[in-house]
Amino acid sequence: MHPATPVFTSRRSAAIRVAAKVDSPEALDAVLQLTEIDLPRDLPSGYAVVEIRSAGVNPSDVRAVLGDMPHAVWPRTPGRDYAGVVVEGPRQLLGREVWGSGGDLGIRRDGTHARHLVLPAANLPQKPAGITLAEAGGVGVPFITAYEGLREAGPMRCGDVVLVLGANGKVGQATIQLATAAGARVFGVERTPERYSCPAMGEVTIFGASEGDIAERVRDATDGHGADIVFNAVGSPYFEAACRAMAIGGRQILISTIERVVPFDIFAFYRGRHRLIGIDTLALDSGYGAAVLDALRPGFERGTLRPFPVPAANIYPLARAAEAYRAVLAGARERVVFDPTL
Repeated sequence: MHPATPVFTSRRSAAIRVAAKVDSPEALDAVLQLTEIDLPRDLPSGYAVVEIRSAGVNPSDVRAVLGDMPHAVWPRTPGRDYAGVVVEGPRQLLGREVWGSGGDLGIRRDGTHARHLVLPAANLPQKPAGITLAEAGGVGVPFITAYEGLREAGPMRCGDVVLVLGANGKVGQATIQLATAAGARVFGVERTPERYSCPAMGEVTIFGASEGDIAERVRDATDGHGADIVFNAVGSPYFEAACRAMAIGGRQILISTIERVVPFDIFAFYRGRHRLIGIDTLALDSGYGAAVLDALRPGFERGTLRPFPVPAANIYPLARAAEAYRAVLAGARERVVFDPTL
Protein backbone atom coordinates (compact mmCIF):
# COMPACT_ATOMS: atom_id res chain seq x y z
CA MET A 1 0.00 0.00 0.00
CA HIS A 2 1.31 3.47 -0.84
CA PRO A 3 2.00 5.54 2.32
CA ALA A 4 -0.47 8.23 1.26
CA THR A 5 -3.35 5.81 0.62
CA PRO A 6 -6.20 6.61 3.05
CA VAL A 7 -7.38 3.88 5.43
CA PHE A 8 -10.39 5.92 6.50
CA THR A 9 -13.13 5.69 3.88
CA SER A 10 -16.11 7.61 5.28
CA ARG A 11 -16.36 11.24 4.15
CA ARG A 12 -19.18 12.19 6.52
CA SER A 13 -18.74 12.99 10.18
CA ALA A 14 -20.88 14.11 13.12
CA ALA A 15 -20.18 17.56 14.52
CA ILE A 16 -21.73 20.28 16.63
CA ARG A 17 -22.49 23.31 14.46
CA VAL A 18 -23.26 26.82 15.69
CA ALA A 19 -24.71 29.19 13.10
CA ALA A 20 -24.39 32.38 15.16
CA LYS A 21 -23.76 33.52 18.70
CA VAL A 22 -26.29 32.59 21.37
CA ASP A 23 -28.37 35.31 22.99
CA SER A 24 -28.63 33.52 26.33
CA PRO A 25 -27.70 30.22 28.02
CA GLU A 26 -31.34 29.18 27.72
CA ALA A 27 -30.93 29.12 23.92
CA LEU A 28 -28.09 26.57 23.92
CA ASP A 29 -30.42 23.68 23.09
CA ALA A 30 -31.60 25.45 19.95
CA VAL A 31 -28.21 26.53 18.59
CA LEU A 32 -25.87 23.63 19.46
CA GLN A 33 -26.98 21.49 16.54
CA LEU A 34 -25.62 17.98 16.00
CA THR A 35 -25.27 17.51 12.26
CA GLU A 36 -23.34 15.69 9.56
CA ILE A 37 -20.46 17.51 7.88
CA ASP A 38 -18.35 16.63 4.84
CA LEU A 39 -14.69 15.78 5.31
CA PRO A 40 -12.27 16.64 2.47
CA ARG A 41 -12.60 14.06 -0.30
CA ASP A 42 -8.93 14.49 -1.13
CA LEU A 43 -6.89 14.99 2.02
CA PRO A 44 -4.28 17.73 1.41
CA SER A 45 -0.67 16.62 1.46
CA GLY A 46 0.81 16.77 4.95
CA TYR A 47 -2.58 16.60 6.68
CA ALA A 48 -4.19 13.90 8.80
CA VAL A 49 -7.64 12.95 10.10
CA VAL A 50 -8.02 12.36 13.84
CA GLU A 51 -10.92 10.35 15.21
CA ILE A 52 -11.66 12.26 18.40
CA ARG A 53 -12.19 10.18 21.52
CA SER A 54 -12.21 13.04 24.03
CA ALA A 55 -12.74 16.80 23.63
CA GLY A 56 -12.67 19.09 26.65
CA VAL A 57 -15.36 21.70 27.16
CA ASN A 58 -13.63 24.85 28.41
CA PRO A 59 -15.26 27.99 29.81
CA SER A 60 -13.84 29.81 26.78
CA ASP A 61 -15.73 27.40 24.49
CA VAL A 62 -18.96 28.36 26.19
CA ARG A 63 -18.14 32.08 26.20
CA ALA A 64 -17.32 31.93 22.49
CA VAL A 65 -20.75 30.48 21.71
CA LEU A 66 -22.30 33.18 23.92
CA GLY A 67 -20.64 35.83 21.76
CA ASP A 68 -17.83 36.91 24.09
CA MET A 69 -15.08 36.30 21.49
CA PRO A 70 -15.33 39.12 18.93
CA HIS A 71 -13.00 37.38 16.45
CA ALA A 72 -15.06 34.15 16.35
CA VAL A 73 -16.32 33.20 12.91
CA TRP A 74 -19.72 31.72 12.07
CA PRO A 75 -20.91 29.11 11.33
CA ARG A 76 -18.39 26.78 12.95
CA THR A 77 -17.80 23.77 15.14
CA PRO A 78 -16.63 24.85 18.62
CA GLY A 79 -13.99 23.22 20.82
CA ARG A 80 -10.26 23.78 21.46
CA ASP A 81 -8.95 20.61 23.18
CA TYR A 82 -8.88 17.02 21.96
CA ALA A 83 -7.36 13.57 22.20
CA GLY A 84 -7.85 10.82 19.66
CA VAL A 85 -6.43 8.40 17.12
CA VAL A 86 -5.02 9.19 13.67
CA VAL A 87 -7.14 7.31 11.11
CA GLU A 88 -5.94 8.87 7.85
CA GLY A 89 -2.79 10.59 6.71
CA PRO A 90 0.94 9.77 6.69
CA ARG A 91 1.46 6.03 7.20
CA GLN A 92 3.80 6.47 10.18
CA LEU A 93 1.02 8.27 12.09
CA LEU A 94 -1.82 5.81 11.47
CA GLY A 95 -3.14 4.41 14.74
CA ARG A 96 -1.12 6.86 16.87
CA GLU A 97 -2.85 8.31 19.92
CA VAL A 98 -2.49 12.09 19.82
CA TRP A 99 -3.64 15.10 21.83
CA GLY A 100 -3.77 18.80 21.11
CA SER A 101 -5.19 22.25 21.58
CA GLY A 102 -5.19 25.59 19.79
CA GLY A 103 -6.59 29.08 20.14
CA ASP A 104 -7.64 28.94 16.49
CA LEU A 105 -9.63 25.73 16.95
CA GLY A 106 -13.31 26.35 17.53
CA ILE A 107 -12.85 30.12 17.22
CA ARG A 108 -11.42 31.07 13.83
CA ARG A 109 -11.87 27.62 12.27
CA ASP A 110 -13.81 24.44 12.98
CA GLY A 111 -12.87 22.86 16.27
CA THR A 112 -12.92 19.66 18.26
CA HIS A 113 -16.52 19.10 19.32
CA ALA A 114 -16.91 16.65 16.48
CA ARG A 115 -16.24 13.03 15.57
CA HIS A 116 -13.26 13.90 13.36
CA LEU A 117 -10.73 16.70 13.04
CA VAL A 118 -8.47 17.51 10.08
CA LEU A 119 -5.12 19.09 10.98
CA PRO A 120 -1.56 19.34 9.66
CA ALA A 121 0.24 16.14 10.62
CA ALA A 122 3.02 18.24 12.14
CA ASN A 123 0.51 19.62 14.67
CA LEU A 124 -0.37 16.21 16.16
CA PRO A 125 1.76 15.58 19.26
CA GLN A 126 1.84 12.07 20.65
CA LYS A 127 -0.29 11.50 23.75
CA PRO A 128 1.72 10.65 26.89
CA ALA A 129 1.82 7.00 27.85
CA GLY A 130 0.04 6.25 31.09
CA ILE A 131 -2.86 8.68 30.84
CA THR A 132 -6.18 7.85 29.23
CA LEU A 133 -7.62 9.45 26.14
CA ALA A 134 -10.45 10.85 28.28
CA GLU A 135 -7.92 12.54 30.57
CA ALA A 136 -5.74 13.75 27.70
CA GLY A 137 -8.67 15.54 26.09
CA GLY A 138 -9.00 17.78 29.15
CA VAL A 139 -5.36 18.86 29.52
CA GLY A 140 -4.88 21.39 26.72
CA VAL A 141 -6.15 24.88 27.54
CA PRO A 142 -5.44 24.89 31.31
CA PHE A 143 -1.91 23.49 31.08
CA ILE A 144 -0.93 25.50 27.99
CA THR A 145 -2.14 28.69 29.68
CA ALA A 146 -0.21 27.90 32.85
CA TYR A 147 2.93 26.85 30.98
CA GLU A 148 2.93 29.91 28.73
CA GLY A 149 2.43 32.29 31.66
CA LEU A 150 5.25 30.77 33.69
CA ARG A 151 7.51 30.65 30.63
CA GLU A 152 6.97 34.34 29.94
CA ALA A 153 7.56 35.15 33.63
CA GLY A 154 10.64 32.93 33.88
CA PRO A 155 13.05 31.78 34.77
CA MET A 156 11.37 30.09 37.75
CA ARG A 157 13.96 28.81 40.21
CA CYS A 158 13.78 26.23 42.94
CA GLY A 159 12.70 28.00 46.11
CA ASP A 160 10.91 30.87 44.36
CA VAL A 161 7.65 31.97 45.95
CA VAL A 162 4.66 31.56 43.64
CA LEU A 163 1.24 32.96 44.52
CA VAL A 164 -1.71 31.53 42.56
CA LEU A 165 -4.96 33.50 42.64
CA GLY A 166 -7.89 31.29 41.66
CA ALA A 167 -6.02 28.21 42.84
CA ASN A 168 -8.79 25.65 42.46
CA GLY A 169 -9.68 26.62 38.91
CA LYS A 170 -8.18 24.37 36.28
CA VAL A 171 -5.57 26.93 35.17
CA GLY A 172 -4.72 27.50 38.84
CA GLN A 173 -4.35 23.76 39.43
CA ALA A 174 -2.12 23.39 36.38
CA THR A 175 0.01 26.33 37.53
CA ILE A 176 0.44 24.79 40.96
CA GLN A 177 1.50 21.47 39.46
CA LEU A 178 4.10 23.14 37.22
CA ALA A 179 5.37 25.38 40.02
CA THR A 180 5.71 22.62 42.62
CA ALA A 181 7.36 20.34 40.04
CA ALA A 182 9.97 23.11 39.58
CA GLY A 183 10.59 23.26 43.34
CA ALA A 184 8.75 26.53 44.02
CA ARG A 185 7.10 27.37 47.33
CA VAL A 186 3.44 27.82 46.46
CA PHE A 187 0.59 29.77 48.04
CA GLY A 188 -2.92 29.63 46.64
CA VAL A 189 -5.94 31.82 47.20
CA GLU A 190 -9.56 30.85 46.70
CA ARG A 191 -12.79 32.68 47.50
CA THR A 192 -13.28 30.23 50.35
CA PRO A 193 -10.54 28.35 52.25
CA GLU A 194 -10.88 25.10 50.29
CA ARG A 195 -8.28 22.38 50.39
CA TYR A 196 -6.32 22.24 47.14
CA SER A 197 -8.02 19.44 45.23
CA CYS A 198 -5.39 18.39 42.67
CA PRO A 199 -2.08 16.51 43.11
CA ALA A 200 1.08 18.57 43.53
CA MET A 201 4.77 17.72 43.85
CA GLY A 202 5.28 19.88 46.92
CA GLU A 203 3.50 21.64 49.76
CA VAL A 204 0.75 24.08 48.82
CA THR A 205 -0.66 26.56 51.32
CA ILE A 206 -4.26 27.52 50.48
CA PHE A 207 -6.23 30.24 52.20
CA GLY A 208 -9.49 32.03 51.55
CA ALA A 209 -9.62 35.51 50.10
CA SER A 210 -11.61 36.69 53.11
CA GLU A 211 -9.06 35.36 55.63
CA GLY A 212 -7.12 38.56 56.09
CA ASP A 213 -5.08 40.67 53.70
CA ILE A 214 -3.60 38.51 50.92
CA ALA A 215 -0.39 40.50 50.54
CA GLU A 216 0.22 40.64 54.28
CA ARG A 217 -0.31 36.91 54.66
CA VAL A 218 2.17 36.10 51.90
CA ARG A 219 4.76 38.52 53.27
CA ASP A 220 4.33 37.24 56.83
CA ALA A 221 4.85 33.66 55.63
CA THR A 222 7.96 34.57 53.61
CA ASP A 223 9.73 36.81 56.17
CA GLY A 224 8.74 39.91 54.23
CA HIS A 225 10.01 38.67 50.87
CA GLY A 226 6.70 38.38 49.03
CA ALA A 227 5.89 36.50 45.82
CA ASP A 228 8.42 36.24 43.00
CA ILE A 229 5.63 35.22 40.64
CA VAL A 230 1.91 35.93 40.98
CA PHE A 231 -0.34 33.98 38.62
CA ASN A 232 -3.57 35.96 38.71
CA ALA A 233 -6.17 33.76 37.03
CA VAL A 234 -9.06 35.98 38.16
CA GLY A 235 -7.92 39.50 37.32
CA SER A 236 -9.39 42.69 38.73
CA PRO A 237 -10.71 41.44 42.12
CA TYR A 238 -7.17 40.44 43.17
CA PHE A 239 -5.09 42.93 41.18
CA GLU A 240 -4.34 45.46 43.93
CA ALA A 241 -3.47 42.80 46.51
CA ALA A 242 -1.38 40.94 43.93
CA CYS A 243 0.68 44.06 43.23
CA ARG A 244 1.34 44.57 46.93
CA ALA A 245 2.27 40.90 47.37
CA MET A 246 5.03 40.98 44.73
CA ALA A 247 8.66 40.77 45.80
CA ILE A 248 11.27 43.14 44.39
CA GLY A 249 11.54 42.10 40.75
CA GLY A 250 8.25 40.21 41.00
CA ARG A 251 6.12 39.32 38.00
CA GLN A 252 2.31 39.17 37.79
CA ILE A 253 0.65 37.07 35.08
CA LEU A 254 -2.87 38.00 34.00
CA ILE A 255 -5.11 35.79 31.86
CA SER A 256 -8.61 37.03 32.60
CA THR A 257 -10.53 39.78 34.35
CA ILE A 258 -13.95 40.91 35.48
CA GLU A 259 -13.45 44.68 35.40
CA ARG A 260 -11.34 46.05 32.56
CA VAL A 261 -10.04 49.12 34.42
CA VAL A 262 -8.23 48.88 37.77
CA PRO A 263 -6.34 51.37 40.00
CA PHE A 264 -2.59 51.20 39.39
CA ASP A 265 0.21 52.52 41.60
CA ILE A 266 2.90 53.52 39.09
CA PHE A 267 5.35 54.53 41.82
CA ALA A 268 5.18 51.12 43.52
CA PHE A 269 5.43 49.45 40.13
CA TYR A 270 8.72 51.00 39.07
CA ARG A 271 10.24 51.11 42.55
CA GLY A 272 9.48 47.41 42.89
CA ARG A 273 10.93 46.67 39.43
CA HIS A 274 7.76 44.72 38.72
CA ARG A 275 6.51 43.21 35.48
CA LEU A 276 2.95 42.64 34.28
CA ILE A 277 2.52 39.82 31.77
CA GLY A 278 -0.61 39.29 29.70
CA ILE A 279 -1.34 35.84 28.29
CA ASP A 280 -3.97 35.25 25.58
CA THR A 281 -3.93 31.62 24.45
CA LEU A 282 -6.49 32.43 21.74
CA ALA A 283 -3.52 33.88 19.85
CA LEU A 284 -1.66 30.53 20.00
CA ASP A 285 -2.62 28.18 17.17
CA SER A 286 -2.64 24.38 17.18
CA GLY A 287 0.99 24.25 16.01
CA TYR A 288 2.09 26.29 19.03
CA GLY A 289 -0.11 24.16 21.27
CA ALA A 290 1.54 21.03 19.87
CA ALA A 291 4.98 22.35 20.81
CA VAL A 292 3.87 23.12 24.37
CA LEU A 293 2.23 19.72 24.83
CA ASP A 294 5.38 18.03 23.51
CA ALA A 295 7.33 19.92 26.17
CA LEU A 296 4.86 18.82 28.85
CA ARG A 297 4.63 15.15 27.80
CA PRO A 298 7.72 13.95 29.76
CA GLY A 299 6.25 15.34 32.97
CA PHE A 300 3.02 13.42 32.47
CA GLU A 301 4.94 10.26 31.61
CA ARG A 302 7.14 10.58 34.72
CA GLY A 303 4.17 11.37 36.93
CA THR A 304 5.46 14.79 38.00
CA LEU A 305 2.43 16.21 36.19
CA ARG A 306 -1.00 14.62 36.32
CA PRO A 307 -4.13 15.06 34.23
CA PHE A 308 -7.35 16.29 35.75
CA PRO A 309 -9.81 13.61 36.85
CA VAL A 310 -12.70 13.05 34.43
CA PRO A 311 -15.61 11.40 36.27
CA ALA A 312 -17.80 9.12 34.17
CA ALA A 313 -20.75 11.45 34.81
CA ASN A 314 -18.81 14.28 33.12
CA ILE A 315 -18.31 12.41 29.83
CA TYR A 316 -21.03 13.43 27.36
CA PRO A 317 -22.02 12.30 23.86
CA LEU A 318 -22.24 15.05 21.26
CA ALA A 319 -26.03 14.69 21.31
CA ARG A 320 -26.02 16.17 24.85
CA ALA A 321 -23.90 19.19 23.94
CA ALA A 322 -26.18 21.79 25.53
CA GLU A 323 -26.21 19.84 28.79
CA ALA A 324 -22.40 19.67 28.81
CA TYR A 325 -22.08 23.40 28.10
CA ARG A 326 -24.51 24.25 30.89
CA ALA A 327 -22.52 22.10 33.32
CA VAL A 328 -19.39 24.13 32.55
CA LEU A 329 -21.32 27.40 32.72
CA ALA A 330 -22.58 26.37 36.17
CA GLY A 331 -18.99 25.90 37.37
CA ALA A 332 -18.43 22.14 37.17
CA ARG A 333 -15.68 21.20 39.63
CA GLU A 334 -14.15 18.50 37.44
CA ARG A 335 -13.40 18.47 33.74
CA VAL A 336 -16.27 18.03 31.30
CA VAL A 337 -15.45 16.26 28.02
CA PHE A 338 -17.22 14.91 24.98
CA ASP A 339 -16.71 11.36 23.78
CA PRO A 340 -17.96 11.55 20.17
CA THR A 341 -17.95 7.75 19.89
CA LEU A 342 -20.85 7.47 22.35
